[in-house]
Amino acid sequence: MKNKTEKRIRLKAKIRSKIKGTKERPRLSVFRSNKFIYAQVIDDTIGKTLAQASDIKMAKGKKSTKTERAKEVGKMIGQACLKAKIDKVVFDRNGFKYTGRIKLVADEARAGGLKF
Repeated sequence: MKNKTEKRIRLKAKIRSKIKGTKERPRLSVFRSNKFIYAQVIDDTIGKTLAQASDIKMAKGKKSTKTERAKEVGKMIGQACLKAKIDKVVFDRNGFKYTGRIKLVADEARAGGLKF
């Protein structure tokens, strides 16, 4: 019996074998921990992060729920991508289920102008 983290890492490897970020369509990777949520846009051909957003500073500044902070991260990553002239991305959920905070980040990034 494998634990939850090992299952997620195995599923992540399976997803990453199919998803590649290119210059035209970089990869939007979302990572969720128990406290924070992180999003970054990566060009896998050169191995470089093009844009990033997280809720670490937001969590220390004011009281808000994790879902509210996930929405803010989605808006921030959408704005950062538009600044970097990126409008199309490939979404990488990083082995997490597409629900809850992961879905909120994706929805807000779409609302911010990203297409995936």
